[in-house]
Amino acid sequence: MNSILTNQLFQLFLIMSIGYAIGRVRVKGVGLGSAGILLTALVFGHFGYEIPSIVQNIGLACFVAAVGMIAGPTFFRNFRGKARSFVLIGTAIIVSGCLACLLIIRVTDITTDLGLGLLAGALTTTPGLAAAIEATGSDLVSVGYGIAYPFGVISVVLFVQVIPRLLHVDLDAERDALKAMGAGRTRLLPENLIRFDTYGLFSFSLVIMLGFLAGQIRIPFPWGGSFSLGTSGGPLLTGIVFGHFQNIGIFDMRVKNGTLVTMRELGLAFFLVGAGTHAGKGFTEVLSQKGMILFVYGALMAVVPLAVGFAAARKICRLNILESMGAICGGMTSTPALGTLISSTGTDDVAHSYAATYPVALALIVVFAQLIGATL
Repeated sequence: MNSILTNQLFQLFLIMSIGYAIGRVRVKGVGLGSAGILLTALVFGHFGYEIPSIVQNIGLACFVAAVGMIAGPTFFRNFRGKARSFVLIGTAIIVSGCLACLLIIRVTDITTDLGLGLLAGALTTTPGLAAAIEATGSDLVSVGYGIAYPFGVISVVLFVQVIPRLLHVDLDAERDALKAMGAGRTRLLPENLIRFDTYGLFSFSLVIMLGFLAGQIRIPFPWGGSFSLGTSGGPLLTGIVFGHFQNIGIFDMRVKNGTLVTMRELGLAFFLVGAGTHAGKGFTEVLSQKGMILFVYGALMAVVPLAVGFAAARKICRLNILESMGAICGGMTSTPALGTLISSTGTDDVAHSYAATYPVALALIVVFAQLIGATL
């Protein structure tokens, strides 16, 4: 029995089973959904259970590639004419989060490295975490990330469910309106295209492989330094491109919708298990030294950007409520929240604004993490 409990494959699916059961519990129509997996993984990680990082990376790549391919056919139509809005929302979210971080560092005894870790966790950004570690060279960055990450995930997951209820949104009407925005002439494909396999797994594998390569490309900043799209941004980008064009010459690159939905859900679950067990380690000691106030600081760095981003999306950019929620998930770089949003709204169309805002937020958080780490 002990050998089974220490088997990492068994642990992976045990965490998923418990997490889905917890996520299914709803209070007044609001539940954690897939974030229940994250909470379960955090507990397991705290007690020393560890899932190999390859599981998290595979899950993340599968999730974002599937999201990209689903969004691809209508992404560019939706993006056209709204690019400024998505840039504004992404910028508003990241800048407000960084300002909250700077204020907390200035007026409390929180060190810069710990503060940057809290910011990266609140915004659930792995590239931001990597940039902060590079800028400070401190292990406390990872500790702060682990403390704030759970609240960063759960706050956005609850936000995208609660706000439409508080505003008494007619989801059916908003869903139809969002679909109408992306409606248009379907791209015609040549006849007699060659398929490599029935379900499109060749195409899906190719998207992830090319996305991984694209994610490794370093994009320089004019003032020095650089950033890359990484495991999350690279497959998302190639997924959108393949989803849009759907063929390469005589080869059919389409993936069956059932395959994409399965990969999206399984990928998200794998990602949450890996991220949760990793984040659950190593922060008990810091909490005992600094106290529960660290959770409050992490919460502020998550809630302030959420409020600012929502105000920018609705009051300034005048986006559809579902489009606004997708953009906020992208601006917060929150993969789990996007999964919850898709599930709670019943449409994949919310991924369009997520995919448009995500790269903006990703680039900015890397820049600001490096600047804050280098100057304070």
